[in-house]
Amino acid sequence: MSEHIRYVTDQTFTAEVLQSPLPVLVDYWAEWCGPCRMFGPIFERASEKHADLVFAKVDTEAQPDLAQAFGISSIPTLMVIRDKVILYAQPGALPEASLEQLITQARQVDMAEVKSGLADGAKQAAGTGGAPDGDMAGKGKMEGIG
Repeated sequence: MSEHIRYVTDQTFTAEVLQSPLPVLVDYWAEWCGPCRMFGPIFERASEKHADLVFAKVDTEAQPDLAQAFGISSIPTLMVIRDKVILYAQPGALPEASLEQLITQARQVDMAEVKSGLADGAKQAAGTGGAPDGDMAGKGKMEGIG
């Protein structure tokens, strides 16, 4: 286990992830999951290289309510959360190079622009009765949380 990875629970998720001033990569996993075990060392190496980010793991067996709250139906699922906005959420074990690209993209996101887009989308949905199509960062849909 890496000292750079935080193992979060229902009780610590808000403080460790949602209230973090840094971008957070969250790995939803389970001990029995083969692809999770393959992705684990990749996630750990990234956590050691990028001390300016928060790396968190959620054991879906031990924290089923937390997994359910975020709609996790396949593992591993990687999520990037920044300023209470989900920038990326995608199941599957990423290769190391893809994870590095995702980290680079997460750092480059203009959060003022994202939040403006979310606010505009909410206004549009309220005015039309339908939800607008979400912007994409990587492959995951951006969503406001909190």
